[in-house]
Amino acid sequence: MARKPRTEMAFKSGDEMIFGTAKFPVTSKRGIKYGGGYVHPTVKPHPRPGSEKTKKTLMREYERMNFDALERMVVVGHPTLVVENEHVYQMTHTPDWGGDIAAQVARQMDDMLAKYGLKSAHTSTIADLRRPESVHMRTSDYLHEMMASFDACSKYSDHVSIESMGGKEVFDYALIRQDMAGILMGIGYLGSIDMEWCWNQIVDICKKNNCIPGGDTNCSEANTAMFMAGGLVSKDVPHVYAALARAISAARTMVAYECGATGPTKDCAYEDPIVKAMTGVPITTEGKTSACGHSDLASNLIAAVCDLWSNEAVEYHDMFGATTTSVFAEILGYDCAQFNCSIDLGLAKEMQTILVNSDAYRDSHSLILVPDNAWAIGNEIVKNTSKGFYTRARAGAMKAGSIILADTKFKLTAFEKEALEDAMKQMEALPEDEGNFLDMAMPKYKKLVPGFNPDSYGLK
Repeated sequence: MARKPRTEMAFKSGDEMIFGTAKFPVTSKRGIKYGGGYVHPTVKPHPRPGSEKTKKTLMREYERMNFDALERMVVVGHPTLVVENEHVYQMTHTPDWGGDIAAQVARQMDDMLAKYGLKSAHTSTIADLRRPESVHMRTSDYLHEMMASFDACSKYSDHVSIESMGGKEVFDYALIRQDMAGILMGIGYLGSIDMEWCWNQIVDICKKNNCIPGGDTNCSEANTAMFMAGGLVSKDVPHVYAALARAISAARTMVAYECGATGPTKDCAYEDPIVKAMTGVPITTEGKTSACGHSDLASNLIAAVCDLWSNEAVEYHDMFGATTTSVFAEILGYDCAQFNCSIDLGLAKEMQTILVNSDAYRDSHSLILVPDNAWAIGNEIVKNTSKGFYTRARAGAMKAGSIILADTKFKLTAFEKEALEDAMKQMEALPEDEGNFLDMAMPKYKKLVPGFNPDSYGLK
């Protein structure tokens, strides 16, 4: 499917956005309506090391951990559940493994619907096995395995997603050097090119198999920046650089939806509030219940405009209360019951205000995801869409930086303020025109980044 560039905002303002409601709701095979007025829980189980030794042992592991989550929702009376299975290497490398696991969970979900009326859905998140510094992104065996896995899983799953890797080789080089040109090149330009190339194919596969093309995430780059920035005592990477990378990533991640993806989006895309403002698709976000996998500084705020509420991958083990997948499914279900009760009582905006204000000034990364700020960043991106991937990504980052600097309630440390002012100066000095930027950036990063192969992106 050919990409249709997004040049207008889906929402008129940040204030119009609220959890549980999207401009373009999507309905799963068993009748869950994402963005149709309520928030739905998404649990993400992960198999134990060693279970992947054979197909039989891995299928048994998925059978148990997915069933435990489904059963717990019946036990405590939550009406819906989405189960996301992020592929381990073997499930994408050998596509029939992932396909058979998707078929297995589909049977389990059909059974739960027939017996108990539980509406559930399944996401297969295909592994991007490509490493841009070591394989050709468009011709390697890993690429063919990835697409074959999409084909196998989309025959059974309700929706499919991916965490694509395009541009990571340049981004990794640039991040540790605080090089904004390289960050824009890696995420904003190369990442967008790779996403367009991949997602046109993914959407066609989904259409063939009557599957919902979910979404993508800049986990490989913007989340790397977020994790390296760390908590409030960390200084490995300035937090403002992670915030700017997140704004850039929104321009990149939107490419999936320009190519025909409809959501629900990928949960670890912390850029999703910006994406929702631009596209209107139902989004999945993760926050406080992701502490099992990683920490973040926006754990309540990130739920402010979610349509599905998720955890980070939790390894399958016993806990005092039950297995991990049972426990996390229950926690997520009760969170969603709270969201949905506030909707029914007419108090959704009040709850959103609490969520936002609990984290808005915790970090620069949090600040840019406040709904009004997310909308403003998205607006700069779409206004510049016609000028190219690089130009719109730069515009989004510049807007994010100006929001952080202009908010008098937000106090930057001297270290963070100096880093942000330097980043802004770097971006201001860059060409506005995409062609002029590439004339500068292509020879620079071909020379500096040994693993950068322009041919992987259809470039010379």
